[in-house]
Amino acid sequence: MFGSRNFLFAKSAGGGGVVSGKLFMWGANGIGGLGLNDTANRSSPVQVGSLTTWSKLAAGTFTLGVKSTGELWSWGFNSSGQLGQNNLTYCSSPIQVGALTDWETPSTDGSGISSCIKTNNTLWTWGSNGQGQLGQNNIISRSSPVQVGALTNWKTQSVSSNKILCVKTDGTLWAWGNNGQGQLGLGDTANRSSPIQVGALTDWATPASSFAFALCVKTNGTLWAWGKNNVGQLGLNDLVNRSSPVQVGALTSWAIPSCATYYASICTKTDGTLWSWGKNNSGQLGQNNTIYRSSPVQVGALTNWSTPSCGDYASICTKTDGTLWSWGANSDGRLGQGDTISRSSPVQIGALTTWVNPSMKKSAASCIQT
Repeated sequence: MFGSRNFLFAKSAGGGGVVSGKLFMWGANGIGGLGLNDTANRSSPVQVGSLTTWSKLAAGTFTLGVKSTGELWSWGFNSSGQLGQNNLTYCSSPIQVGALTDWETPSTDGSGISSCIKTNNTLWTWGSNGQGQLGQNNIISRSSPVQVGALTNWKTQSVSSNKILCVKTDGTLWAWGNNGQGQLGLGDTANRSSPIQVGALTDWATPASSFAFALCVKTNGTLWAWGKNNVGQLGLNDLVNRSSPVQVGALTSWAIPSCATYYASICTKTDGTLWSWGKNNSGQLGQNNTIYRSSPVQVGALTNWSTPSCGDYASICTKTDGTLWSWGANSDGRLGQGDTISRSSPVQIGALTTWVNPSMKKSAASCIQT
């Protein structure tokens, strides 16, 4: 219902490492996913509690939140144990997961899967597992965190519907879970219940995954895509599915990618420009129209975009000046504009300049203020 592109990082204005901040959420809230102790939708950002210790977030119809103390908290939908509370009870307010204080980077698919990397670079998963997406070499769902293997070199993960992509500290890319459209990038359409390396390269950096396709930026700034391509979401100027990574154009200036749940892609470049392609029925590409694109098209002409995030038919993005912008579908207030009017071009959310690392997945959004 709301969410993240997999995770949020709160940073201080002056730099110097990760610093805590206030958590704000808005959008759909039918099962308490906004953490506001009720089920009422919000069309404007509302602070979750009064704490200023939130560090990293991953959201959807439920949320995982890591505090600056290393504690892990969860709330919202819990049909498959995705809250990690060893039960299937829904929660509309944050509840701590266990008592450990070594959690670092959480990620979710927005509906049924949870994943988190600890400070020692171990990887832990829980929730729904019908297609092996927890990486446990079985299809047994879990309601508490379980370590994926015994390795201590996991670095960055992206979780989406029934699959996980993860880059290790050595730059290798690994994938597992649902693969019906070739979205694991393994050259076939067979599901995997344990991590499998994607090719043999060691220059992968920033993954982004969606329902049936994936993107990843390499350390050299090139962008690669694979999986389902029915509306041009791979950015390859065609509608042909790919089961292995294919480079998007020849540029080496791509920075941060994000995939919408339903077939839209956005990505920033190192020059601060923002680009989008794929499905655009609700204006989610920010092009001031509803025309689908099968190749990257620049969003406006500005060069100060920072961190993008896609949800269900909508997108949000911060700028380098700390402002927050949104566009796309808005029936449940997910754009944070105080109304339910859809937008096909970026519109600023309020007037604050302290937003960092926005997150949208499903039909709601979250962001941290420093």
